[in-house]
Amino acid sequence: MTMLTEPTRRALLVTAAAGAAGSLLVGCGPADMLGVGAPKVDFGAFGPFIRIDPDGAVTVVSKHIEFGQGTHAGLAAIVAEELDADWDTLKVVQAPAIAKVYANLAMGVQGTGGSSAIANSWDQLRNAGAAARAMFVQAAASRFGASAATLTVKNSVVSDPGSGRSASFADLFADAAKLTPPPTPTLKAHQDFTLIGTDRVRRKDAVLKSTGAARFTQDVHLPDMLTAMVAHAPRFGATVTSYDDTAARQVPGVVDVFRIPTGVAVVAKGTWPARQGRDALKVVWDNSRAEHVSSDALAARYRAIAAGTDTTDVKWHAYETKGDATGAFGPDDVVATFDFPYLAHAAMEPMNCVAEIGGGKKKLTLGSQTPTLDQLNTALIIGALPGSVEVETLFAGGSFGRRTNFQSDFVRECVHIAQHVGGGRPVKLVWTREDDMAAGYYRPLTHHTVQVALGADGLPTAWRQRVVTQSIMKGSPMPFSGFDDTSVEGARGSPYIAATPVADGQAAMVDVDVPVLWWRSVGATHTAFVMEHTVDQLARKAGKDPVDYRRALYAKAGPSAARHLAVLNLAASKAPWGQPAAGYTQGVAVHESFGSVVAQIAEVKLDNGVPRVGRVVTAIDCGIAISPDQIAAQMEGGTCLGLAAALYGEIELKDGVVQQHNFDSYRVLRMNEAPTVETYIIPSSRPPSGVGEPGTPVIAPAVANALLTLTGKPTSSLPLVRAS
Repeated sequence: MTMLTEPTRRALLVTAAAGAAGSLLVGCGPADMLGVGAPKVDFGAFGPFIRIDPDGAVTVVSKHIEFGQGTHAGLAAIVAEELDADWDTLKVVQAPAIAKVYANLAMGVQGTGGSSAIANSWDQLRNAGAAARAMFVQAAASRFGASAATLTVKNSVVSDPGSGRSASFADLFADAAKLTPPPTPTLKAHQDFTLIGTDRVRRKDAVLKSTGAARFTQDVHLPDMLTAMVAHAPRFGATVTSYDDTAARQVPGVVDVFRIPTGVAVVAKGTWPARQGRDALKVVWDNSRAEHVSSDALAARYRAIAAGTDTTDVKWHAYETKGDATGAFGPDDVVATFDFPYLAHAAMEPMNCVAEIGGGKKKLTLGSQTPTLDQLNTALIIGALPGSVEVETLFAGGSFGRRTNFQSDFVRECVHIAQHVGGGRPVKLVWTREDDMAAGYYRPLTHHTVQVALGADGLPTAWRQRVVTQSIMKGSPMPFSGFDDTSVEGARGSPYIAATPVADGQAAMVDVDVPVLWWRSVGATHTAFVMEHTVDQLARKAGKDPVDYRRALYAKAGPSAARHLAVLNLAASKAPWGQPAAGYTQGVAVHESFGSVVAQIAEVKLDNGVPRVGRVVTAIDCGIAISPDQIAAQMEGGTCLGLAAALYGEIELKDGVVQQHNFDSYRVLRMNEAPTVETYIIPSSRPPSGVGEPGTPVIAPAVANALLTLTGKPTSSLPLVRAS
């Protein structure tokens, strides 16, 4: 796969055009600059996040994509709570791609990720809903001749308890729309919420998806549309030397065959002829600059780097240091090593995109996770201003991080193809499961070595950790010093480190030409396992119960670990700890990611040598629980994804060639393997934090810790079940 990371002529063109448009001004952020060229939009009287029709119908405009995580319901509930709108009739639509208006406040661009959708929208949408409510209340006060302070609102109806009069939003619409929204509306107190935190907050898209009415990219059928597939190189970095398209052009329905930067495209009148034509191609690849690494050899090198026996082109970056490490470690220390493989995202819906380029058209239609990046990368290809590229964002069948990357890889492929076709004729790019699995991107292969010294009380006195991995931030448009913070999130700042007087944490970033990317829960996918499985090994050596041992560590860490202790205690009481079901053994793990803290107790047994998980008790502190039902769903889904990766997940490279291509060789969790997941939520008045990702990283160490109790043997590498 070719990844463009250096400035191009078109990049300079876009930058120059942006400057000419007046965006390069002091105080302008990324959203301002990347949105240059966007059309002017009249958002109406109630602002960009709320549309209210003359008949009183309320629609929430979501700046975040819905790809299965239930975000639309949570965002809508925030507005509905402050507006006191009728929840049963309220609708949600996807926002247009306008970064200046709809930027993710945690990212600076319009995009969904990092479990930030609810958290970054909390204050923004509360204020939008409260401002609209104030406008209707003021309109009603004028009509009733009453004080606004005495009026109440419920289900889109404003009432005056004193006179018994009432008026719906439809009745008041004309008057309310003439008012100016208050800049600082009064927000509800937490105890006054009537919708947020209740089971009434359920998905708004459930019926659409159940009936097939929901629109995904594969559902897009436009007049005169062509379908494209691409022959990708079997090795990353390989390029096309030559190709023979004779047989491909003889396939009925094939319209054209041509080279693009990432391979050879076949364009046809339908998916099946496009695939047949692609399969009929004979391509000669130039592998002179391709990556030929094998994952086994790479893992061995990572272990050597961590051990200090391989120092070639290695630079260590300190991420956690305190105390004097001189003489702090000895021969009786606990030493643990951990190897983690590459992982595919393997979302249910493979990558796809529809592009219309030329003839005055600059439009993308897809499940866009980061519309701003897709606009920018399209603009770089066609020589346009980023904001002028229209993006219609649809539902997407999962992502786990795959649908957003700095290169917009599959989007760029589609744009290149549509540009070649020309005339604005719509082109749908379709990736097969095999394309999706073998063409990148992956969770990086990673190694950890941990050495911990224990005191007379059995608690750590010194903690040394070496992390060796690939950076997912290299090649990004952001400044990069060579150290990737995401590789150590969950290790840095851990309460276990806070409880340890001496710490020496360092990480090394290794350059490998295998495209890597964030994967659901990012660094926590490996750091949670390392920290939690190490702690169980420490407890075992100290002769302490794992739950009690954690309690002691949290007490030593102080107030910063209070939330960890709370979820641990809640999970332990609900399990209950020490009383597993007959034939099962319990394992525990606790981890913080994306502002939320999750504890899990898993009941595990061995079935013909294969771990089977029967029940998982989950406790989470995620701040204010907007939708308890959806939080439970995310814990269930995250647990199953994390368990699948722990048991089976592995992308192997042999001489640079990916060995897994579909779910026969890249196993996912089957229905009969899915555990029962119980979710308990810590009551909180804190602003909401992440939910989509924090449930994923905890299950693997919980299972490994149960296996440690069962077998007495620690787990040093994943997956737990390797392909024979």
